[in-house]
Amino acid sequence: MNFSGKNVLITGASRGIGAQIAKTLAKMGLKVWINYRSKPEIADALKNEIQNDGGVAAVVCFDASKEEEFIEAINLIVECDGELSYLVNNAGITNDKLALRMKTGDFTEVLHANLTSAFIGSREALKVMSKKRFGAVVNIASIVGEMGNAGQANYAASKGGMIAMSKSFAKEGAARNIRFNAVTPGFIATDMTKDLSQEIKDNYSQNIALKRFGEAREVAEAVAFLLSDHASYITGEVLKVNGGLYM
Repeated sequence: MNFSGKNVLITGASRGIGAQIAKTLAKMGLKVWINYRSKPEIADALKNEIQNDGGVAAVVCFDASKEEEFIEAINLIVECDGELSYLVNNAGITNDKLALRMKTGDFTEVLHANLTSAFIGSREALKVMSKKRFGAVVNIASIVGEMGNAGQANYAASKGGMIAMSKSFAKEGAARNIRFNAVTPGFIATDMTKDLSQEIKDNYSQNIALKRFGEAREVAEAVAFLLSDHASYITGEVLKVNGGLYM
């Protein structure tokens, strides 16, 4: 992959898909800023792994859903590196339950953590990137934001909103040469899915055209493509990484 920028901030990057995105982009030559909210030892271990593999990484602790913390983190990155080239909004939570039992607080909590955080990051990135008239943002949405899912009204709303928001930011950022896209992973083999029984995994896989769960690497490489110069004429798009589960 070819990149014109030099650094990238990845929210929620200490584990799972976020950690794989960090490792993939570091191998491609970008300095990666690993965001975490808690458990610094996990973020530091990832940083060390990247550096031992020849990459450049730094850790930055903040809660992506808190506006002041997110702004301070971006200001720190710009102060250290002189710019923010790329942003991946990956941070998010789930709080699943049937809608009939879902309290309003359950709904707004997930919406705030997933969608509002991505809005704050996208807005602040647009401000900073506009100064150099260069940059790209990828928002990690979900297949659930496209097709819905029982028990996940809050999560589906947050991820569906992220898709629509990405398109709106793409229209505003285009005049400044800043691209916004979204990636919608399907079932991916991570810590969140490894504890599922083999029977459940097999049942899910039957509905996937490729008959298997995806790998975090496959999501990370899709993200890398959208950030890279190879996607310089792509903005406002949604790249499905779901093995054909939803087309």
